[in-house]
Amino acid sequence: HAGFTLTELMIVVVIISILATIAVPSYREAVRRSDRRAAQSAMMEIANRERQAFVANRAFQDEAELAFTLPTELEGKYTYTITVDNDASPPTFIIDFDSIGAQAADGDLSLDSAGVKDPPEKW
Repeated sequence: HAGFTLTELMIVVVIISILATIAVPSYREAVRRSDRRAAQSAMMEIANRERQAFVANRAFQDEAELAFTLPTELEGKYTYTITVDNDASPPTFIIDFDSIGAQAADGDLSLDSAGVKDPPEKW
């Protein structure tokens, strides 16, 4: 008789289950890190646009004035706000990316006009 016994098939199922248990969380974490890098890149682009707006207008711009659209790969993963204080000396801005959905486990990101990145361990 050729073929596999029930015991052999069960051993294969157990091995596949163990591999899946290890691989799926690692894959999810890799996707979160990738999305975080994309968010950081978008934040740096916003900061560059803020500096260009400041040179042109002598004032930083909030998200409505800046009219920045999140890249499609970040939709449903982050929302963002830009807090501007043009009355401060010197004027300042803070870019906050709030993680949502599956990305919420990774936490929020922040970048200010002085280049301070928060939380530092995520940058």
